Amino acid sequence: MTEQQLRKHIIRTALAMNSLGINRGTSGNVSARWKTGFLITPSGRRYEDTRAADIVFVNAAGKPSGKWAPSSEWRFHHDIYRNRSDVGAVVHTHSSFATTIACLRKDVPAFHYMIAVAGGNSIRCAPYATFGTQELSNHALKALADREACLLANHGMIATGARLEKALSLAMEVETLCEQYWRALQIGKPKILSVREMNTVIRKFRSYGKPDRADDA
Repeated sequence: MTEQQLRKHIIRTALAMNSLGINRGTSGNVSARWKTGFLITPSGRRYEDTRAADIVFVNAAGKPSGKWAPSSEWRFHHDIYRNRSDVGAVVHTHSSFATTIACLRKDVPAFHYMIAVAGGNSIRCAPYATFGTQELSNHALKALADREACLLANHGMIATGARLEKALSLAMEVETLCEQYWRALQIGKPKILSVREMNTVIRKFRSYGKPDRADDA
């Protein structure tokens, strides 16, 4: 994919967040790794008005270049790429149910086996810090340790992936899980799956969606 194509793909992903109902207005942001830095949506611009030239490049040192300022949350994007070689894209949203759980400052436990889609037996909620700060980035990195997604207290969620499609798909999964968890809490206290069971699920997920070796023989 060329840089121009990736810039357009970032815009499509940002627009998809809104059309899928997991983001509204100019909140949230999207980025993708590019060479030694990353490309990210600009600060405060409507996605509908954003063009490829408006996407901001931020280099490995955290210095932006482009017509607009990068998203105010560029720091945690920068730190995720710097610390996680497996991550090629980051989606940050203020989706309704994930944000609701985040405002309660709750981790999402293994009430459903699909929690494993985020990489572990819980979806952690990072402690609160002011948006756009290094403190928030530090909290996010800790919450993402051995995970693909996390919540941000009183804020929203972060979903990562090797590609933009993966990060967006995971954001949708996390929002769905948060909705289900919220609904379960309205009735009572959900039964939590054991660590042993979740470890089994996580192992099974490693081969999920991949060709059966026997079929390839």
